[in-house]
Amino acid sequence: MSRVPALAFLTAFTALFAPLSAVLGQNPPLATAPVPPPPYAFVADLLRTSPSVIDAVVRSAGGLKPAESPGLAPGFVRLDVTADVLAQIRGSESLPARINYLVDVPLDARGRPPKLKGQRVLLFAVPVAGKPDQVQLIGKRGQQAWTPSFDARLREIARALVAPDAPPEITGIGNVFHVPGSLPGEGETQIFLTTKDSRPVSLSVLRRPGEQPRWAVALSEIVDDAAAPPARDTLLWYRLACFLPPALPDRAVQTLGAPDAAAAREDYALVLKQLGRCER
Repeated sequence: MSRVPALAFLTAFTALFAPLSAVLGQNPPLATAPVPPPPYAFVADLLRTSPSVIDAVVRSAGGLKPAESPGLAPGFVRLDVTADVLAQIRGSESLPARINYLVDVPLDARGRPPKLKGQRVLLFAVPVAGKPDQVQLIGKRGQQAWTPSFDARLREIARALVAPDAPPEITGIGNVFHVPGSLPGEGETQIFLTTKDSRPVSLSVLRRPGEQPRWAVALSEIVDDAAAPPARDTLLWYRLACFLPPALPDRAVQTLGAPDAAAAREDYALVLKQLGRCER
């Protein structure tokens, strides 16, 4: 009986499965898409209201009885959580390696609590006086699931908040001025803002015939010609987009004539529109 030479057999075998190999090579397993970071304002709000921010891993979580959970919302269970601290992202008081806290979490479709053991979490909390191993979450949003993108955004904002050149917190609108130009449609509006620490912040809007309106924000007494609008998802953008009132108050334009007041209101509306929505 004749035998197929080994080399010929190998060549035929490879040719038989070549199409399958090509198909597999052209269609590799789908990679898991990275989780996008939460909205900038959402994270900034959490940081702004949390004296202590902790990166931790849940070691254990036990449910409390309804009688031990006053104020618990329907469909939720209150868990007593023990967690191992990985890092303290923000806080003036040192933490032990292991902490305890209470958290309210929704029950699943079968009425069971989620399994938190082993999960990495970000905690936004307040220290408990006299109990260094316990923290109190700031509210329903006080425990967040850790993701690389959430962690990166959180640390970015935390650094921006303590930077020497961090923009001040906006508290309202101060004086408003409008100077009409010599040509129809020409004019400039200046809006001075009030801040928590009395540092100067002002908005300027310039209109020229045949050109798109231009606006800028200045963080000093002098408005720099090179000033520009803040980039989105920055601390300055957050301070403006999330804390400016929805319209100029009447008192801010009471010294202006009706045409100038109307122009100032239009320019302020332009600033708010270009800042965009504050997603919380």
